[in-house]
Amino acid sequence: MAREYPADSVGLVTPKKIHISEPLTLACGRVLNGYDLVYETYGEINENKTNAVLICHALSGNHHAAGYHGNNPEEKPGWWDTCIGPGKAIDTNRFFVVAPNNLGGCHGSTGPNTINPDTGKHWGPDFPQLRFRDWVESQRQLADALGIHRWAAVIGGSLGGMQAMRWALEYPDRLGHAVVIASAMSLTPQNIAFNELARQAITSDANYCGGRYLDEGKSPETGLSLARMIAHITYLSDSAFEQRFGRQLRAGTFERGQETELQFEVESYLHYKGKQFADQFDANSYLLITRMLDVYDLAREYNDDPVEAFSHALCKFFVVSFSTDWRFPPERSREINRALIAAGKDTSYLDVETDKGHDAFLLPIERYTSAFKAYMSNVAGEISNAD
Repeated sequence: MAREYPADSVGLVTPKKIHISEPLTLACGRVLNGYDLVYETYGEINENKTNAVLICHALSGNHHAAGYHGNNPEEKPGWWDTCIGPGKAIDTNRFFVVAPNNLGGCHGSTGPNTINPDTGKHWGPDFPQLRFRDWVESQRQLADALGIHRWAAVIGGSLGGMQAMRWALEYPDRLGHAVVIASAMSLTPQNIAFNELARQAITSDANYCGGRYLDEGKSPETGLSLARMIAHITYLSDSAFEQRFGRQLRAGTFERGQETELQFEVESYLHYKGKQFADQFDANSYLLITRMLDVYDLAREYNDDPVEAFSHALCKFFVVSFSTDWRFPPERSREINRALIAAGKDTSYLDVETDKGHDAFLLPIERYTSAFKAYMSNVAGEISNAD
């Protein structure tokens, strides 16, 4: 019996894979003569191909942004199902949504865990170091292959928001709007420190094998799990931890005279999330992407002046932050918005009061989703008026 999906779900979806044969010259100077991108689409493209929206995923995300891959009632929907679907903020009755897995990722797109055609072995640590502009260029090639000359909007949260901003500078005439959620123009030293700690956890694992673990038939799952545990702590606020776990025990007792091993609920949760992640993600991709995050600086090539950087953008902007996000705090979004205003750009800014921390951008918070929906409704209206 076929599963019934919620009315506001895109329902059953099937990932697609495209081989791009156009050479891609990377920022590091190396050239990929061809590569694969896995992506999903939701909704229908209009006759003029003006209603396409690009979704840029965050660090641990992938192409599966909405809907379901099967009929298993236990299956969870795509990572941004909260915001993508009929009648939702990114309304698939009005938009054609394209959600690719980034180049260098580990869910089917060419990356460290795929085969290097020159060696017949996994790319592993030999995969080229990437920059955000390489992601933008690969997505531009994908857009060309799909016949999309201009995105109605490029949308992303966290790392995805960084991509959206880079799109606005690299191809200013190829997007109408950039939606930048819980993001920043560069990482703080504290963020870089967290990323380095995570990388050290991975590379110190005995099964890392200098990055060639796949060819050795091994997996640095302990290190990757620890890396994810470190990162996950930064995604939730202190109050979110308190409300969700408090000081409750998962195992053992505080009773005097009882020699039992204690485990707090929060410890159990972190171990679970770490193992779950290690089973689904590739360690070399994690190293690659966290280093990309460290290096990213939107204003570096513009005399370290974000106003000068944004002066090259032509699109409109919607910037969103969350009050308890200490990974990308509201001040970082306000910096973006101030620079946009100083550059004379059309920008809207929303700071959402919530106790959910950085992960709030993934959650159904009414003020956030309603404002997001209103903004995207205006985007859809512009398309209708232009057509």
